[in-house]
Amino acid sequence: MNLRLFLSDVDGTLVRSDKTIGDPVVAAVQGLVAAGVPVSIISARPPSGLLWIAERLGLTTPIGAFNGGTLVQPDGTVLSATHLDPRVAARTLDAIARPDVIRWVFAKGQWHADRLDDYYTPRERVTSAQDPVVCSDFGPLLDAVDKIVAVSSDHDMLAALEAEVAAALGDDAEVARSQPYYLDVTAARANKGDGIAALAATLGVPLAEVAVIGDQYNDVPMFRRAGLSIAMGQAPEAVRQAAMQVTGSNDADGVAQAIETILLPLLGD
Repeated sequence: MNLRLFLSDVDGTLVRSDKTIGDPVVAAVQGLVAAGVPVSIISARPPSGLLWIAERLGLTTPIGAFNGGTLVQPDGTVLSATHLDPRVAARTLDAIARPDVIRWVFAKGQWHADRLDDYYTPRERVTSAQDPVVCSDFGPLLDAVDKIVAVSSDHDMLAALEAEVAAALGDDAEVARSQPYYLDVTAARANKGDGIAALAATLGVPLAEVAVIGDQYNDVPMFRRAGLSIAMGQAPEAVRQAAMQVTGSNDADGVAQAIETILLPLLGD
């Protein structure tokens, strides 16, 4: 392929399990950019959780937050944002309201939670680079919802809930797990397939000339549309099967491996 753009997922892909970025990944990304291929990131994270990554990697292209539903410049300037319809947001919150689910709402630049816990709250503080606002009434937020998350340590239950919510919302929303313990609901156009199309369009690059890499079910829509798709080694089997290539795990700096063994050879001498 004629490689002109590389787009990477973040959690489970670009960053290790401890949410750090390995020096080999930084060096490989910068090497690819130096070879003439722009690099960007696309993630279910809010913009606040992506800006430090863009700075660490030295990115200059727009980046995709909320699965590409929000495009921002590396300096934080918002280029575009797609919100859930308020009625769909209300239906979603009702559908996931159950004792074994913690509900998060990302809206108006903040992370709101109906309750805190000892495990996922500290993780999300690191991931989103902000503190939660405990909220008993999500009503005032419904006109500007970027993402709703159902959080649970019961992975099987959450998988079943994913199917239930997806069937209930139909074409009105994108419903997918970004992690086994996070079920994300965003606007229908806020999916990584449309997200990479929007990012590629900002650079005038056709999707056939875009390579992508990811590790979870919400990455499959971009696998389907990119010219080259790469799955991480630790990804679920269905995700690996959906990709054209498989690299090492995130904790083994698989993105660096993919750049060195799959992408750079495409550029020739």
